[in-house]
Amino acid sequence: MENVKKKFVNSIRYPSLFLLIMWTVHIVHNITGIEFAYWGIKPRDIVGLKGILFAPFIHGDWMHLISNSAPFFILMSLMFFFYPKVAKKSFILIYVLTGISVWLVGGILDLSRNSFHIGASGVVYGMLTFIFWSGIFRRSTISIVLSLIVTFLYSGMLIGIFPNQEGISWESHLFGAIAGMFVSYLYKDQIEEDEKKQPEWIHESTEEKQNYFPPNTFQDPQKEKRYDV
Repeated sequence: MENVKKKFVNSIRYPSLFLLIMWTVHIVHNITGIEFAYWGIKPRDIVGLKGILFAPFIHGDWMHLISNSAPFFILMSLMFFFYPKVAKKSFILIYVLTGISVWLVGGILDLSRNSFHIGASGVVYGMLTFIFWSGIFRRSTISIVLSLIVTFLYSGMLIGIFPNQEGISWESHLFGAIAGMFVSYLYKDQIEEDEKKQPEWIHESTEEKQNYFPPNTFQDPQKEKRYDV
């Protein structure tokens, strides 16, 4: 129990830090009027490169921030709790790949849409698909159950990847989702300790499950003969 408690505390440390920064940035914006949106991702513009690092911390309004905060915290905590061996490098890869992809091809379907992409939703989609596809690629009991849980909770987010939604960075959602799937495949063979532990019923002796009669029930005590068939 003590190990589980320690693991839980460790799993929420980074998500809590990220949320603290997000909320601090937005509070400062509302108090001072400083416009942080210009620190977002502006596709194919040198000025917008810095957004790869800073965009997930910037949100347009309170509703945008609140709607991203809960799934961000939950999904990142799940990653660090159930996949501690690969969580940190997986998160960094999802974070960077999502930002780079948006910078490269953001707004490609509508070149007149010359806007900055902000918000943590791209990373949220990345973590969501990482957990979902880890269940498929790893095929362990824990990863499959976790995959089903996030599918049930966040299946409604699928609509966010479709293009031409006004005011929505669908590119961040789409490329975040692709990044999460790629990273889950990349680290699928790095099995966690908990995944190696099988449920108790699996550890039951095969002999106990298959032998319905005591050993030697059908053996002739007077004669033992081997048959090759």
